[in-house]
Amino acid sequence: MASPTDTSAAEAIVRFAQEPDVPTILALIHELAAYEKESSSVLATEESLLKTLSFLGSSRPGYARTLLIYPPPTAENEEPSECAGLALYFHNYSTWRAAPGIYLEDLFIRPAYRGRGYGKRLLGELARETKRVGGERLEWSVLKWNEPSLRFYEGLGARRMDGWVGMRVDDLGEEGLLEAGERRGEGALEKLGRCGKGVVWK
Repeated sequence: MASPTDTSAAEAIVRFAQEPDVPTILALIHELAAYEKESSSVLATEESLLKTLSFLGSSRPGYARTLLIYPPPTAENEEPSECAGLALYFHNYSTWRAAPGIYLEDLFIRPAYRGRGYGKRLLGELARETKRVGGERLEWSVLKWNEPSLRFYEGLGARRMDGWVGMRVDDLGEEGLLEAGERRGEGALEKLGRCGKGVVWK
């Protein structure tokens, strides 16, 4: 028998974001950053999100997609109320499995809507999408101090990747890695885009 939490989550409305949802997406990003004590790190704007995200009904390609979740309509209000949370993700690839997968960049449920199973519902939708594209992995990162989230994810069957250390380069300036990728003033990937698949890398 389904619990009230499961029933609420099952009846919640989940949909892909559209361009008019950008202010909501940005607001949720800021709320997540505040929860993670990183508010000053957010550089995203409505304009930059419009340029870089994929949206339902838009022909413009983007680099990531967003699922939004809303509480189910009530008898008093047939229209969805405010957005309860989001899952922002993109596709990745496993060489060992020779299969695509999904990387979950952000999962956030507003405090007023926690405890209703909405986070689990969004993860379930992403698991279905992973299978739909022939993928075998759904993965994400969690801050080490965020024990409530770690316990929640482990309860869903996720496991900690303790043998791995995340690496990132934030400043791609004119020296270092950017310079290492140059070939006579033009990068190999730029050549590939200009010349097509027949380009020979040297």
